Amino acid sequence: MSVDKVFLCGITGTPPNTKISKTALGAEECIEWEYYAQSWRLVEKLQKENISVVCLEQGKGSVSLSKFNPKFPIALVVGNEVKGVSQSVLKKADVLLEIPMTGKKESLNVAVAFGISAFEINQKRLSL
Repeated sequence: MSVDKVFLCGITGTPPNTKISKTALGAEECIEWEYYAQSWRLVEKLQKENISVVCLEQGKGSVSLSKFNPKFPIALVVGNEVKGVSQSVLKKADVLLEIPMTGKKESLNVAVAFGISAFEINQKRLSL
């Protein structure tokens, strides 16, 4: 998987942090990261740099991951574990992307959802 940079926003913790180090097992030292207090400001910055902003969120007009044709470069936005992606960011997004779900539950853990989506998007990137 190819991730160039991680943007951390809002109430998300930032390195150095012992909890992050314990979970990341050193990965936090291997990838560039940047913090933004307000995620919508980051979205505007990325779009000015012609980076497609894709929010992983179910909603009106969302595209199924299996039918998604990404336009690279891409920024994949994942939201808060409980509240999801903020409305201010959803309104600015280029694409709303959803993972097809069956059964009664309509959501996955954020880390799991990111892993599934990032893997599938990277597979599409490698096939170009």
